[in-house]
Parts: sequence; C-alpha cells; structure tokens
Amino acid sequence: MQEENIRNESTPDAPARRRLRDRRAGRGLVIGAAALVGLGLVGGAVATTGGDDTPAPTTVAVDAAARAEAAERADRAVRESTAPTPTASPTSASPSPTSASPSPSSASPTPTRKATARPKPKPTAKKTSKPAPAWVIPMAGAQITSCYGPRWGTQHAGIDFALPAGTPIHAAKAGTVVKAGDVGDGYGISVFVDHGNGYLTHYAHQSRTTVAEGDRVKTGQVIGYEGSTGDSTGPHLHFEVHQGAMWNQIDPAPFLRARGIAVAC
Repeated sequence: MQEENIRNESTPDAPARRRLRDRRAGRGLVIGAAALVGLGLVGGAVATTGGDDTPAPTTVAVDAAARAEAAERADRAVRESTAPTPTASPTSASPSPTSASPSPSSASPTPTRKATARPKPKPTAKKTSKPAPAWVIPMAGAQITSCYGPRWGTQHAGIDFALPAGTPIHAAKAGTVVKAGDVGDGYGISVFVDHGNGYLTHYAHQSRTTVAEGDRVKTGQVIGYEGSTGDSTGPHLHFEVHQGAMWNQIDPAPFLRARGIAVAC
C-alpha cells in the first residue's frame, strides 16, 4: 500500500490528486464539525491541514455548555431578526372613508327648492240684486212736450211723452187692469191700472194694447204701444195719475219725483 502510494505520488499528476484529496477531506471535516456543534455532542473540533494523504487531527478543547449557549443566542438572534415586522392596521394606515372623502352633503350641497307662494284665488264679487223699483217712468228717454196745467183755455190733466210711433209703453207700477180700449171719450185707445194703494194710472192715445181688463201686470211690463188715437195732434203718450178715484187727476211730476223718478216739468 505504501509503495503504491509512493508510486502514485511520483507520477506527473500527483500534485493535482493531492489537492483534490485535501479539498474532499477538508469539506468532510467542516460538515461533520458543524453537525457536532449543532447537536452539542462533541467537545472539540478537528483542525486539518493539507500537505499529505492522511492529515493528523488536532484536538481543540471547547466548552460544550458555552458553545451551546452561544449557538442558542445566535439562533434566537436569527429568529428575532427574521421575525416579520407587524404591518400597520388598515384603520391607522389608510384614512377612513369618512375623513378622506368629503360627505355628499358637504361636497355637493343639495339644491333647495324655493317656496313659491300660490296665488290666492280672487274673491268673486257677490252679485247683489237690487230691489226692483216700486215705480218706473212709463216711457224712458222720451221728450216731454207738455206738462200738467192749463193749456189752450182748458186743464191739461197729465204729461205728454213723445217718441216715434210704436214705442213700447210700460206700466208705472204693478196692479190690475181695470179698463182697456177706446171708449170714445177723446183719449183714444187707453189702459187704466189700479195699483191698490189709492192710486190709478192712465195711458192714452195708444196705437194698440197688449193687455185686457182684469189682467194683473208687473212694474215695467209692456201694456201697449205709442200712437195718436183720439184727440191727438201727433204720436205721443198722455200719462195721468188719479188719486182716490178715477178722474181725480193730480200732477204726475211731483208724484213721480217723490218716488225717485225725475221729470222735467
């Protein structure tokens, strides 16, 4: 064996083979020492030196307890250094949605509707019906051609109202027709209305009448039409007021004025 080794070392590639053996031996020693230190089962380490085929191990005195403590400290240091760093919680790291983003009420104010006052309905005017007048003019708008009093040597017992022939004649007040037609007394076609309060009205010289004896008429009702019958010089209405009894004529002008009807006599 020794001679074979000497022959091998005398060959030209002997140095390369020695370096290879040394590297393998050193690598094996290092792995073994590391395993023994981790388990705490050996008390020394073997130091190797390269140079020949069988390196002589050298025993190194080592305190096993101290090495184990050092290894534990080193292991703890490694664990502490490699421990994961706690990350910040989402609450503290990122701002809350409430604080980060403005609320809809603050970011975009809600448009307020302007209160519009509804137009108040206009109060409708109350229709007040005027009371019907007790007396009316028998021919409104007519021209007075003659008043009550003496005329041509005789007493003119009424007022003459003139308008074109055929103008309607109205009852001065409501009452009952007591005479209607021509009786040949110079008044031509006439109508007498008894008002039931001691007064009668007389409408003479009509062209025709629209009522008959006994008819009940209203204030302002048409009782005939203007004409020129009887003792007349032209179309007109001869109007009389009789007080207390027929043919007791009185002046119609003050009588009508006392009842709110103005006449130019």
